[in-house]
Amino acid sequence: MKTVSMLREEIESDAFREKILDIYVDKDLINYESERIINALDTFEETFGDGPCHIMSAPGRTEVCGNHTDHQRGEVLAASINRDILGIVRKEDDNSVTVLSEGYAPMEFSLDEIGKSFCKPNKTVSLIKGVINTLKEMGYKIGGFSAYLTSDVIAGAGLSSSAAFETMIGTIISYLYNDGEISAVTIGKVGQIAENEYFGKPCGLMDQMASSVGGLIHIDFKDKENPIVEKISFPLNKNGYVLCITDTKGSHANLTPDYAAIRNEMEGAAALFGKEVLSEVSEDELIKNIPLIRKKVNDRAALRVIHYVTECRRVREAIKALNDNDIDSFLKIENEAGDSSFKCLQNIYSPSSPTVQGITIGLATSKLFLGDDFYGRVQGGGFAGTIQAFVKAERANAYREYMDEIFGDGSCNILQIRPYGGIQII
Repeated sequence: MKTVSMLREEIESDAFREKILDIYVDKDLINYESERIINALDTFEETFGDGPCHIMSAPGRTEVCGNHTDHQRGEVLAASINRDILGIVRKEDDNSVTVLSEGYAPMEFSLDEIGKSFCKPNKTVSLIKGVINTLKEMGYKIGGFSAYLTSDVIAGAGLSSSAAFETMIGTIISYLYNDGEISAVTIGKVGQIAENEYFGKPCGLMDQMASSVGGLIHIDFKDKENPIVEKISFPLNKNGYVLCITDTKGSHANLTPDYAAIRNEMEGAAALFGKEVLSEVSEDELIKNIPLIRKKVNDRAALRVIHYVTECRRVREAIKALNDNDIDSFLKIENEAGDSSFKCLQNIYSPSSPTVQGITIGLATSKLFLGDDFYGRVQGGGFAGTIQAFVKAERANAYREYMDEIFGDGSCNILQIRPYGGIQII
């Protein structure tokens, strides 16, 4: 086992720089990530002392295609990104867990106190306890550890920092106590359980699975107990594009009714056929009965059903394009998905605040700047938040500067799809 001092020396090697490039997929990040790891090692040593430790990483994620299909147990295309939570971790023998996350007070507890009765809603420590306790209940070995975590996954920008955090805890338990053999799919499911049952947030599974499995993945949620997860091999960087995520800085306050309405209207349509969610109704039956949905639910519900059906089709079409290495067809599908979110799903701005339209401004100005090279859409839940665009690498810096002028410095981030989920770097 390597000590903090030994790891510092290894980080200076050419072999480690190649490893950084492999993980983060951007040569411009090699020095940044190396310095970030060294700084994390320094903080860990100052807090916990020198000695044997591990370096681990858990990425944020982005939704590539499949907007608002997961809660209907439909299909999505998602990806891990080259922004992550970085962890310096040490195994402890005294049954204690200490997690120091940069910018926050330390979280400390005993493994004797990890059940649901020891957890409070909306507390980060409940996520840690939830992951550990769920893995224990599944029969995996658990144990104490000390960890220093630092993140460059932008909180609140639709990149799912909470899923990355859950993936990090699962990865720690996997490598420290189970020889790294807990599957990525299991870690994703455990993260969702921790968030749903211990933290108290009723999220779907897409975020956790994209972070834990890594790369570009297709998820079919039809069997909610055993979703089908398929990795898609597609190196975005080698096709001359980067992924730009822009935070339009809209407030998510008071948007719960808007999010709930999407799900309620889709499930209201499914109920007409005696089903819980839309994936339990055939596409043909849904489309044939649009007049019935209009009459019994409402027009917007009918439009959202059309979005669901066509969006699941687009996911499958996008996968075919990627497998055929047909970047032009894939980008065309991205624009069609964005058009459907705007016109049918209608999650671009809140109907209760029609004068506040940050996402619409982001999409419109992106089109103005990029012209025929614009390929993008709303990212995530919508109504406020982020947009994404696939941008030619040579135009990315200029696009970022333009978007930062509109939404503020640091609003636009140039990303790549990273090939790994939760991993032990060293």
